Amino acid sequence: MLPSASGGFRKLERGLRMSSDDIAIRISNLSKCYFIYDRSQDRLKQYLYPRLQKLMGRQPKNYFREFWALRDISLEVKKGEIVGIIGRNGSGKSTLLQIICGILTQTSGTFETKGRVAALLELGSGFNPEFTGRENVYMNGAIIGLSKEEIDARFDDITAFADIGEFIEQPIKMYSSGMVVRLAFAVSACVEPDILIVDEALAVGDAKFQAKCFRRFEELVSRGATILFVTHSTEQVVRHCDWALLLDKGQIVMRGHSRDIVNAYLDMLFGVERVKRPDSDLKTKNLQIAGNAQNISRFETDKFENRAGYNTYEFRWGNHDAEIFDFCISSGGNLNVTRIETGQPVIMTIWVKFHRRVELPIYGLTIKTPDGVTVFGSNSRDFDNGPLFLAGERGICKVSFTLRNQHLGAGEYLLSFGVAEEQAGEIVPLDRRYDAVCLQVLNHSSRAFGLVDCSMNVEVTAVS
Repeated sequence: MLPSASGGFRKLERGLRMSSDDIAIRISNLSKCYFIYDRSQDRLKQYLYPRLQKLMGRQPKNYFREFWALRDISLEVKKGEIVGIIGRNGSGKSTLLQIICGILTQTSGTFETKGRVAALLELGSGFNPEFTGRENVYMNGAIIGLSKEEIDARFDDITAFADIGEFIEQPIKMYSSGMVVRLAFAVSACVEPDILIVDEALAVGDAKFQAKCFRRFEELVSRGATILFVTHSTEQVVRHCDWALLLDKGQIVMRGHSRDIVNAYLDMLFGVERVKRPDSDLKTKNLQIAGNAQNISRFETDKFENRAGYNTYEFRWGNHDAEIFDFCISSGGNLNVTRIETGQPVIMTIWVKFHRRVELPIYGLTIKTPDGVTVFGSNSRDFDNGPLFLAGERGICKVSFTLRNQHLGAGEYLLSFGVAEEQAGEIVPLDRRYDAVCLQVLNHSSRAFGLVDCSMNVEVTAVS
């Protein structure tokens, strides 16, 4: 995998059979069980009573409950890959990383790592708060297996990357959380590990430091290093990871393409099942829906999936109380377009069918790049006079998102639409269609590049 011009990573082909030399991490049927005691005295009972019961010829009794943090985890990670691990809190992500690092011991199963492993786990883990930054650098380097001479040779690079100035000579307990993570990442990344493990620590750093970290990821990967990356930032997973896996309740629920895993994770967070596609034998009733300037006919059989620009790889979920059953992109006086021109107003219209009364529906639009970077997102609740449609028991409404000052940069984009309902302060998805429509933006008036065209003007004036 190599850095790409777009700022992400160019994916490696994984169709070839992996030899044992290609594997950086191999995990087989790994499990971790904790004993949960309801009362403190049960620990003493568990230590004494089963032994006495065995001596008396009785069946030993357990005074604990089993909690399996991990269950039968098996996976292989190739050298030079960045793998994202996502999941809800308590799903077993940190436990898995701590076992790979050797901090925890598994209950059963095996794992194998090849090369030097460096880890950035919980904030400040591995640091002594009474030691100075310099002392902690040498202590952490020794833990990883570096000699004093090797740390001496890397110390200037570590301090330059951490960029904490004179605080390197101060005790860690005086550091801010951002300074701690900067130093911790600098130590882990600058020792040139074969495997780098990062557990949500980058969330503490600012945008500038995060960009610096990802550039360092690129450098490590170009040298053949492997990175395991745990984060709650779904965009970072989509943009930077070769592939990802989803953990839940200590088990691997899904693994594969990063975008698919992220969509499944979002689905899991909202706690609703994915929308099932309605039966195809629908009535061909003609629905006349009045537009602002014209009437546009919609047929129930001529649905969302049949429109030009529809992305067959969309991800859709919701509780099915409403359905987004059609869409239309219009610009420059043309309907159902798949290409638009930068600078031209665009109207993105969806048709929503309600199967029950929804008091406060929320309609949303998100525009993303193909690698998952959000360019724009908003919803009807963001406006003081937002369109609140009070549906009857059953009803159809048309929702138009008008982008009056559209200045998207030339390229391809994915549109996501959604309708949700607010219930007791919670947002309940009724129908969300992620990455549902492909849209190409053309720019014949400028050679500007990037995600937006700011209509830059250049003036040069002689001053002497």
